[in-house]
Amino acid sequence: MRPVPSDPLSDLPLALGGLSRATEERARATLLPDLLADPGTVVLDLAGDAMPVQATAGGDLSVARRPPGPEDAERLALFLGRDDAGTAYVAVVHPTRPEAQAPWQTLRVVGERLDRVDAGLFATASALANWHAAHVRCPRCGAPTESAHGGWVRRCTADGTEHYPRSDPAVIMSVLDRHDRLLLSRGATWPERRFSVQAGFVEPGESLEAAVAREVREEVGLDVGEITYLGNQPWPFPASLMVGFTCRTDRPDLRLDPGEIAEARWVSRPEYLGALASGEIITPTGISIAKRIIERWLGHPVPTSPLP
Repeated sequence: MRPVPSDPLSDLPLALGGLSRATEERARATLLPDLLADPGTVVLDLAGDAMPVQATAGGDLSVARRPPGPEDAERLALFLGRDDAGTAYVAVVHPTRPEAQAPWQTLRVVGERLDRVDAGLFATASALANWHAAHVRCPRCGAPTESAHGGWVRRCTADGTEHYPRSDPAVIMSVLDRHDRLLLSRGATWPERRFSVQAGFVEPGESLEAAVAREVREEVGLDVGEITYLGNQPWPFPASLMVGFTCRTDRPDLRLDPGEIAEARWVSRPEYLGALASGEIITPTGISIAKRIIERWLGHPVPTSPLP
């Protein structure tokens, strides 16, 4: 079991990065053709939410790498940046999973076993590819858009306007009562036994702290205070930035919004560990800030439950 660092949210797998994004190169029109013609460029394959992943000598996992191929010029390519040695990394997006020497895996499944560079590459490529798939037409005039600036812009083919990737801010928070119990809840569309902390998107004109208070009030009917920032991480499912908080309430009586929350409960630390050991509840995914927020309250790590 990994040790708890002094700040359990200081080593979130998707938040550590690892490459220079080399943003100054993106405007060069020949960037991607030049990189895909260079055998020294590292290419990562992405199809849907998966990449080929292989085992390392140490027993962990890494994203499979390959040199460019002639067919890459016909695909959506995304310039991810350069490593300390100056090597360029490009993700190539496929409509379906082609045959690969390594098995295809999703970031949710393997992200906890990737190092910070590979986790960052996987997350960045996934978020960018999701954005491209959802923005094939200009929001101003409806004309088709095309990829530009190394995959970091979509340009309208009719009026030339440029459109940039977006991240949707969301808050995620532990709610504690006067007895230091943690509130766990299961979303209305979640599988049985999958419990986590509260979360929700930030609305226009709203601060992060205001979003924390509103979401808790809307979902479980509690008024909270002592709202304290904990940390943040990208969450490319499809394009969020999760900002973590903890907060407290003096009133434990729950009023659930059935459209959002299927069930909720207060748990002490022994009760949480007992429910986890019995299989009554399962943890959030290992790459999520939600799991680390729970571990911060608990005081030590817990094994990651398998995805249903």
